[in-house]
Amino acid sequence: MSATIIIAFMLLGLLGMPLAFALGFSSLAALAMSGNFNMLPQRMMHSVNAFPLMAIPLFILSGEFMVRGGLAERLIELANAFIGRVAGGLAQVTMLAGAGMAAVSGAAVADASALATVLVRQLSKVYGVGFSAAIVAAAANLGPIIPPSGAMIVYAYMAGSGVSVAGLFLAGVVPGLLLTAGMMAIIWVMSKRRGYPLTGEPITLRNIAYQMARSWMILLMPVIVIGGIVVGAFTATEGAAVAVVYSLLVGFFVTGKLKLSDLPDCLLQAAITTAVVGALIAFASAVTFLITVDLLPAKLSEAIRAFTSNPIVFNLLIAAMLFVVGMFLESNAAYIMLVPIFHPIAVAYGLDPLHFGFLFVFNLVLGMLTPPVGVVLFVVCGVANIKMGEMMRHLWPFVVCGFGLLFLCMFYPPIVTALPRSFGY
Repeated sequence: MSATIIIAFMLLGLLGMPLAFALGFSSLAALAMSGNFNMLPQRMMHSVNAFPLMAIPLFILSGEFMVRGGLAERLIELANAFIGRVAGGLAQVTMLAGAGMAAVSGAAVADASALATVLVRQLSKVYGVGFSAAIVAAAANLGPIIPPSGAMIVYAYMAGSGVSVAGLFLAGVVPGLLLTAGMMAIIWVMSKRRGYPLTGEPITLRNIAYQMARSWMILLMPVIVIGGIVVGAFTATEGAAVAVVYSLLVGFFVTGKLKLSDLPDCLLQAAITTAVVGALIAFASAVTFLITVDLLPAKLSEAIRAFTSNPIVFNLLIAAMLFVVGMFLESNAAYIMLVPIFHPIAVAYGLDPLHFGFLFVFNLVLGMLTPPVGVVLFVVCGVANIKMGEMMRHLWPFVVCGFGLLFLCMFYPPIVTALPRSFGY
């Protein structure tokens, strides 16, 4: 009975705010446990008192330091040196800069804020505000796909010891690069068809060498952090701490744009974001416990297996469900509520945990670009001062490209799993 009530509340909760229905879930769980409210705070505290979760606030703080430290501007100038005068040149630069920001921040919202603030006005002079906003949103959405990724950390924690953070990071490398290339191809085609003027300067080795000399320390950061995690030199949490120190040093001594007066605001913004994620995890812990006690994964697995025994059909069902969930539900809430349910079922189907985990994350990341509750859309629309409908007219080809790659990864797993397997994951 309790499992049925939870599923009903989950469907109703899609129409509300994540924290609100997470709190409602926790209250429901307490009532379902015969009014034993003493267990609720213990479960909540235990759920957030975890060493792996410390990586989330540290990566968030690192991203804040990077944005304030002017790393986005350096990466844009470097990307511009490699693009030159091609169709959609400035838009291509934005996409490459988004990939570069993803490799040092791992958060779509932070990347969207940085790229929109720096580039939307400049892009709008060439392409118009609608296409410019769409380019920035698509570029920022690379953040949780290309490692490091806060979304992958949350998924790995909610899935348990069967999924490695480092393995998920590696799983995102090839799809992230393919998605970047695919969206750059779309920009080229759309720019040709619409007759956008050429921008930028011709490619010169001198300019490339100059920009590389200015940016090599920024590019070294993902190599140190992600490489250290992958080879086992440190954990994801320790790697996040390294990222914080590294971003501070780069902001203070390389770009020179990070000031001591910026630190309190960076800490405050990181604390607010971390508090939201932590509250979601804590409030959802009671529901997760109730789901486990009530054997909901086993019951749901039996129901799905009665419907189909084909793992591919199961993946398609999950993809369809997550597409709808991504339209209405904030992604962190979706990971916390749904991963404990569907990860065990995927394992029971014999699916590769890394492969399924990446598809799960990728699907919800694409949901950040689908209205009505796409957080990246809200950020870019706010900075660009544009209505969401106007931006979506230009954004849909990039969303289609993302879902096309999702299905390609689903039906050809080596795109996702080959690199992690080569490192022993």
